[in-house]
Amino acid sequence: MPDLNKVMVIGNLTRDPEVRYTPKGTAVGELGLAINSTAKGSDGTTKEETTFLDVVVWGRQAETAKEYLVKGRPVFIEGRLQLDQWEGKDGEKKSRLRVVAERIQFLGGRPEGGEKQQERRPRDNRMTTESHAQTGTTEDEDSIPF
Repeated sequence: MPDLNKVMVIGNLTRDPEVRYTPKGTAVGELGLAINSTAKGSDGTTKEETTFLDVVVWGRQAETAKEYLVKGRPVFIEGRLQLDQWEGKDGEKKSRLRVVAERIQFLGGRPEGGEKQQERRPRDNRMTTESHAQTGTTEDEDSIPF
């Protein structure tokens, strides 16, 4: 019988995404996710439960997550489970189960105050002053219609 390792979760980020790079330059992102659920107990009371997951995301998706996602933002993550095992400094064996994201979908609208990205992006498509200095062009050359 074939095995299946597939995870689909929706939750809120518990912190801003963190991105590191491998020695070969591949982006590796770390996300924390909180998944809330409710259930009725045998006595009829509603019980709320939160499950926390660690998520790792690779490549361009990691960079995009860092660029657009912030703590509290809802996301849909599709991926697979991965068990990491290592030996701690004290010689004790440790393990951690986490999700390796294959697809991330941003949910909800723009956060209050707009996207983080808007602060970094020029308001129009013209080159910024710094890029003019690097290319040796002037603003007058940008206004030429051809």
